[in-house]
This record gives sequence, C-alpha cells and structure tokens, in this order.
Amino acid sequence: MSTARTSPDAPPPLGANADETGVEFAVYAEAATSVDVCLFSADGTERRVPLHEHAHGVWAGHVAGIGAGQLYGFRAAGAWEPTQGLRYNAAKLLLDPYARGIVGEISWRPEVFGHRVGADLKGDPDVRDDRDSAPYVPRSVVVGNGFDWGEDKPPHVPWDRTLIYETHVRGLTHDLPDVPEQLRGTYAGVAHPATIAHLQRLGVTAVELLPVHAFTSEPQLVQRGLENYWGYNTLGFFAPHPAYASAHTPQEAIHEFKGMVKLLHEAGLEVILDVVYNHTCEQGSGTGATLSWRGLSSASYYRLDERGNDVDVTGCGNTLDMRHPETVRMVLDSLRHWVSEMHVDGFRFDLAPALARGTDDAFHPDHPFLLALRTDPVLSRVKLIAEPWDVGSHGWRTGQFPAPFADWNDRFRDTVRSFWLTDLAADQDGRPGHGVSDLGTRIAGSRDLFGSRSPLASINLVTAHDGFTAADLTAYNVKHNDANGEDGRDGSNDNRSWNFGVEGHDGAGDAIETVRRRAVRNLLATTLLSAGVPMLTGGDEFGRTQRGNNNAYCQNNEISWYDWSLAKWQLDLADTTAFLAELRAAHPVLRQRTFFPGDPIDGDALAALHWHGADGSIMTADEWNDGGTRTLQVVFDGSDVGDDRILLVLHGGAHDRPVRLPEQTGVTRWELTWDSSYERPADLPSQSVAVGDELPMHAGSFAIFLGA
Repeated sequence: MSTARTSPDAPPPLGANADETGVEFAVYAEAATSVDVCLFSADGTERRVPLHEHAHGVWAGHVAGIGAGQLYGFRAAGAWEPTQGLRYNAAKLLLDPYARGIVGEISWRPEVFGHRVGADLKGDPDVRDDRDSAPYVPRSVVVGNGFDWGEDKPPHVPWDRTLIYETHVRGLTHDLPDVPEQLRGTYAGVAHPATIAHLQRLGVTAVELLPVHAFTSEPQLVQRGLENYWGYNTLGFFAPHPAYASAHTPQEAIHEFKGMVKLLHEAGLEVILDVVYNHTCEQGSGTGATLSWRGLSSASYYRLDERGNDVDVTGCGNTLDMRHPETVRMVLDSLRHWVSEMHVDGFRFDLAPALARGTDDAFHPDHPFLLALRTDPVLSRVKLIAEPWDVGSHGWRTGQFPAPFADWNDRFRDTVRSFWLTDLAADQDGRPGHGVSDLGTRIAGSRDLFGSRSPLASINLVTAHDGFTAADLTAYNVKHNDANGEDGRDGSNDNRSWNFGVEGHDGAGDAIETVRRRAVRNLLATTLLSAGVPMLTGGDEFGRTQRGNNNAYCQNNEISWYDWSLAKWQLDLADTTAFLAELRAAHPVLRQRTFFPGDPIDGDALAALHWHGADGSIMTADEWNDGGTRTLQVVFDGSDVGDDRILLVLHGGAHDRPVRLPEQTGVTRWELTWDSSYERPADLPSQSVAVGDELPMHAGSFAIFLGA
C-alpha cells in the first residue's frame, strides 16, 4: 500500500474510489484502535491491508494495482464495552457503509452461528463472539462511474400535475407477458416499453419504487422459510439491490438501474425512491447481527440509551442516530448520490419522524437534518415526501413537516374509506356514520393539516403497499395474514373495510361483485379528484387482490406479484382510472396550488368552493356536522383560472335516492361527465340536467358534472 495521499486533517471521500493506479479506501470508525481493508480474490483468499488513522474518526489508505470489481470489506479492532456502545471485534467482516456495489447473501447458519450471523452469543449480548463471520456475509465491491446518460434531463413535473404510482420492482412485471421472461421483475422490466405504455395510459407522472437500496431478510423470516419482499431492511444505502437486476455483476446492475431511470425520463416519468434511513438490517444489539455500522461505530450510528442498548422508535430493533453529524452526513451523501449519480427525482422517507428526533427524543420540524435537506443545493430541488409517523412517543406528525416536504395523508385515507365503506355498511343497518364534514375537508385539500403550506403538501392516498388493496377493502372485513406465519398478529386491525356481506372474492355472486366494483371506482375517483397530490397503489387500477393479506411484506409470490391476466371488468376499471386521471389533468380547478378562499358553509358569497346538500341548497353548519348526512355535493368554481365549474355528487347512502342539482351563477344545465354506476366511461349515456332538477342516484355512487 502506498502512503495515504491526503493530509491527516483532510480525509478522502468515504467509500472505495478508484483512480488510474488503484483504489482509495476510507471508512468512519471513530473509536477503533485499528482498521484493515480486507481484499478478496476470486477463490475467497483474504488479504488484509492496514489503513491509516485520519482526523474526525476516518481511517483511509490507497491500495495500488486494484480497480473496479475488487471485492472487499473492513475489520475494525478496539474496545469491547457494550454499555458504552463500543462493540469492536476484528473477527467480524464488515460491509462498507458507502459501498456502491454489494455481492453475496447472508448465510443464516444456525449450526455455525446459533440463531444469527456475526452476532453476540445467544442469551448474553454483552459477550463477544470471536468466530470469523467472513464465510457467511456479503462483500462490498469497487465500482466505476462510467455511464452514457446522453441527453437525460429530469422531467421536473410540477406538483399540481403529479400523479404518483407506488409499485414494486419485482411485483410490477414478474408476470407481465409482454416483457421478455429474462427481464421480468427487474429494473429493465420496469423500463420495458410494455410497462411504460401501461403507466402512460394511466396518466401516471411519477413511479415511486419500494426500497431499492440493497437489503436482506431478517433471520426469523428465513427460519420460517420466507424472505423480506418489500425491502425495508437496508444492508447498504448506496448500492442498488442486486436481485432486481437482470445483469450479473454489481457494475452491470448499476448500469441497468441508470438505464431504467433514463428510459423512464424519456417517457416523461419521474422516479421517486422509498428510502429507509430510520434503521438498518442489524436489528437490536441483543437480537441482530454485526454486519457493518455496529462493528464500525455503534455509538455514532445508532441511538442508544445510557446502558448502551438500542432505542427503537421504528419497530425494527434499532434507530439511526440523526443527532450525530456522521450519521447525518452518511444519509445526505447517500441522497445526493442517488440524485447526482443515479438521476432519481425524489424520495419518500419511511418513518420520517425518526429522522427528526432531537436530543430530547422529541420530533422537531427544524431538526438539523430537515434544515439540511431544505437548504442543500441538490436535495432541495427534488421531491421530498414524508411518511409522517413512527412508533415512538408522539410519533404521529401528519401535516407537521416543513416545506418543501409533502406528507402522506393518513387522515385522507381513513376518511375516504369510512365514507364509502364502513359508513355505507352502517347506513344499511340504520346506524349513524361519520357524516361529511371530514370528507369535505379532505376533498378541499386538508386545510386543517396543511394550512401553513398548501393543498399540494397533501399526498392523497386511499391504499398503499402497507394494507389492503382497493379490491380487498371491498371484500374482506378482517385481515387474512396466515401465510406470514405470525398467527395473525401482524398487520393493522383498523382497515375500515367492508365485504358487502360475503368474506373474500370467492362465491360472492354477481350482485355483490357489482357493488364492490362501484365502491372501488368511488375510492379511485375521490383520490384522483380531490385537492392535493394523488397516489395510486400499483394494481388498484385493475382490481389487484392480495387474498386479504394486509401485510404482505414477506410474500415474494403470487400474493404480491401483479396478475396481468385481466378479465373484462379489470380492463374496464383501468379505463376508468385513466379517464379520471385525464379529467384531473384537463381541469386546473381540480389541481389547486392554494386553498380555496372563503367559508364554504352557510353561504359565504366569496367562497370558491360551494357545498350543497341532497336538496341542492347550500349546506348549513348543522347538516355539515350531522353524522347522519350521507350525501354531499360540491361545486368547484374554476372561473378564476379559466376553467369550468365542476360539480361532484357523492352519495354514500345505502339506498337509492333523488338528488336535486344545485343552482350556480352562470350555469343553466349540468352535463353528466362520469358516474361510478357505470363499469366503464364509454358506457355513460349523454345526459343534461337543468339546475334545480332532480337526478336519481344509486346507493353508494359518485357522479361528476360540468356546468353549461
């Protein structure tokens, strides 16, 4: 090894960086007494090269004569004082936290390592395990940067024109017949013309991918014969998950990912990554493995209590310590890498409050990490989305993240489900529901939550990867998670679903399936036409089912993969989704950048949003707040933006009833544009209704009119 080529006071960039003569390695291990970079040959032979200690806890050195493709890891020696958060053990081969390529799998070998690899001895996590973990853990890989981006440019789709499609790299195309078999379930499959054609047909503008950072399966899943499918178990924050590539080497996998982004950009589609910076795959210090961060600087990377134990606000055993500058730097470096090097367009932050808990453990919207994101010249220009809750104290923070963040709006999700499903069931039984006041607030952009920002801060969703699909919301009253092997303990019990009298999709009969499909159309229409930014869960556009599993995180099989053998009703539903998305895109009044002025209740003449009851009159405060109100009409007045007046009629009652269409200045007739009672838009009859006339509405139905 040559002498380190940088001053001890100016450590080189972290990770493995190749040049014309070799590779510069640098790793953070603040309290280590020595660190070796371990170089592996093709036959597995290991060569250890000592690194030099630099300032600020960085160890580095230049190794001549090697380059891209070199397999490596680190071994760090130092104190073993678990109560102080020090767990140095040179017997453990450690992945580079900055590795841009990772190869190999963790071998959970109970006959070698008990119940976990590279971990402390079972039963006493404070006893050091000196067995060599190298034969059973992955390797970091040196990679190059070359890629022909051509004329690639980010689409920069404005928030008001954004329609997000949340999906999974493998699940989306695993069974898509128009994608060549060798490309199904891969980055290349996502970018295949057949996949892009479907997304463009729907009017999607952004593809939000479940985690693509390299990840691994938890040992308890492997013991049950399952695997982590969703990917919320990060092994490396800089490397794309290799199993999603049709290519066979880490370098080729990187090129395949970049190629996917390039082709999606050419089609006008943004790429948003679901990122998991709140915890790692090392789980808790007493239950998990020493694979990387724990063996390099556990006290720096992890939030620990006064006894050196992990503080867990994620439900996954550990929490990254975003109070520590090195951890914040790693996350920011990772984010910039994915934007600058991989050209992605934004991020959805899993369990985002965990990233903004301060020294007092409380959530702070002015946390240094959030301030860094907002001021960084690279990261402040991409889409930033928060999942605004974690499992720690006071973890629900919807609406409390600062601009330019947008938040997943769980209040929208719960309210819309309640109105179209559980309240509909209650009305059938003569029981009161929740009324329409909260529904109206969600449709208008959730001003109660995002009043300090704008409607575009609300990501409107009715389903996500976590929970029932839209079709399953209408077919199951309870979760059916037996396949997960946790005796039904996993997954939410608050689903706000209704099976319309028969549990499951089998044997429900045509009459029930008809009203179920109408309910799905209602859910989709409310999501796509409300003020805010809509997000669709992949497969909802054609009624995908997970057989009642509302937590399919470990189901890498037909439960999670999209079934593209579509029946006629599924094709009709896809047509409906595309029609509604096109309607939204065509009308600026449905894509408000600011909140509607005025008070929509009790006849405020200045209001740009008018709520009416079933009789057509302006809704009173008493009707607005009455839990028994089941019909809501709203006029979106687009005259100030050169748009039409649009009338939405939402009838959530369990029985058919006539609805008198409201009077509106400058409108003489209401032209029917869409009705959820029809299976597909092409079946809609031409119908014009004079203002003040009655229109029969089916039970549980949604109609849209344009003023004329």
